[in-house]
Formats: sequence, C-alpha cells, structure tokens
Amino acid sequence: MPLRNNNCTRDDVLTRYFPQYRLIAPQAHSGLGGASYIIARGEHRLVLRQHHDGSAPASHFRRQYRALTRLPAELVPKPQFFMQGWMAVEYLAGEIKTGLPDTPTLAAMLYHLHRQRRLGWRITLLPLLEQYWQQASPARRTPFWLAQLKRLRKTGEPQPLRLAPLHMDVHAGNIVHTSAGDRLIDWEYAGDGDVALELAAVWMPDDAARGQLIQAYARAAHIDPWTLARQVWRWRPWVLMLMAGWFEVRLQQSADKQFIALADDVWRQLQTKG
Repeated sequence: MPLRNNNCTRDDVLTRYFPQYRLIAPQAHSGLGGASYIIARGEHRLVLRQHHDGSAPASHFRRQYRALTRLPAELVPKPQFFMQGWMAVEYLAGEIKTGLPDTPTLAAMLYHLHRQRRLGWRITLLPLLEQYWQQASPARRTPFWLAQLKRLRKTGEPQPLRLAPLHMDVHAGNIVHTSAGDRLIDWEYAGDGDVALELAAVWMPDDAARGQLIQAYARAAHIDPWTLARQVWRWRPWVLMLMAGWFEVRLQQSADKQFIALADDVWRQLQTKG
C-alpha cells in the first residue's frame, strides 16, 4: 500500500481499506506506543495498530513496519498494510504467559534474531535519556538523576561487542506462544545495537536469572561468557536509566500513580548498584 499524508481515524481506515472486515475488539495486549484493534474477515484476523505517541516521530512508526518486513515469520507477526499513522499485521493465535520461556528457549530466540540482517538504523540511548529528563515533571528531576545522567554522558555508551538487530523490549507480555513456536510482538524500539545491550534489557526476575541467560546465549553464539557478562553489566546502568526515565515520562503524560512506584523501584536499584 502507498503511504498517505492524511490523519485518518480508525473508522476511516476500516471503511477505506478494510471494508470486508469487522472490528472485533481492542487487543488485550496493547503497548503504550500505539492502540491496537483486532479486525476479522471470516476466520482471517489482523491486528490494526495506530501510532499515537506524540513524543515519537512518525518515522519511528515507519521503522517498526520496516523491521517487520525484514525479519522472518518465525520471529515476528508479518505486516500486511501501512499508511501514515496506521499499520496492520498478522494476528497471532496463541497464549501470552506471565513468565518468560525457559532460558535455553529464550537464548535461542534472541540468538536467532541477532543472526538476521541488520535493520539499517542504530539504537542510541543517550539522546533518549536526555529527552526523558526534559519531558519528566520538574518535581521528579532529582539531583541523583542528574548526576547519573552526567556520569553516563561523560563515560559514553560501551563499544559494541557484536552488532545485530535488537528488539529492545523483551518481556513475557511481548512473547506470543503459538502452535508454530514463540513470536515477538511490539517492535517499536527495534534497531541495530550491541547484542549485550539486548541481554541487559530483557526483563529478567533477578540478576541470577540474567546470569543464566548470559551463559546460555554465550554457548549458542560462541562468545566467551566472561566477556559477554562483563559487557552486559556495562550496559545495565544505561538500561536502568532508560527504564526509570520511561516511567517518569509516562507518569507526566498519564498522571497514573502506578508509574511512581515503578520509577522509584528502578531508582532504588540504581542507588544500590551504584
């Protein structure tokens, strides 16, 4: 489908491009980067996604679509349609569980992703960290946050151990367990980066579980486990700052008090590890 320079509503998109489909419901799993709707024509279902994150450029939404077109079907829901502000992807029939797959399965999935051709754009964290600082509530900008930001700005991002396409939001809620295997959804943060950054960013329950993932991934990827572990821990302060800043911005945008507890928990982790 060609790109269109208009601001269609959901009903406009359905009427114009999917006249034979009916709206089932909002998708149960919907990221904060866009609203999702399940539409159906007979037994065939698609997920219609809208880009409505005003803090992210429209080009980022287009990049998400490009990532889906470049990655294999055993990793992603295949894209079906794109126009400015909207995309439709294959609906994945399966289960979203409360926990991650077992460590060998998760390591194999990530290694398979990282062996794919690069996407063509680099993930850089420092601009995001500075953007989150600017967008957060002034009342929440603490001296500790500023000191951590200055420290990371001074040290710079670690030099990549191995560049590859990354998902950058791997957690239990973004993995659909289908009859054909596990698939990753919600690719809005995808880009090329260090494989160790991906391992640092996976939402693991604790450091011991992350250590097991590092060992399993190192075996699959033929990387020295000590070298990989050291690189992952170099990235962890960056990831924690990214998480804390994201929660702070969502708090400012939504006024949802749950983000206070989430942000404060990450700040405590940073203070403890510091």
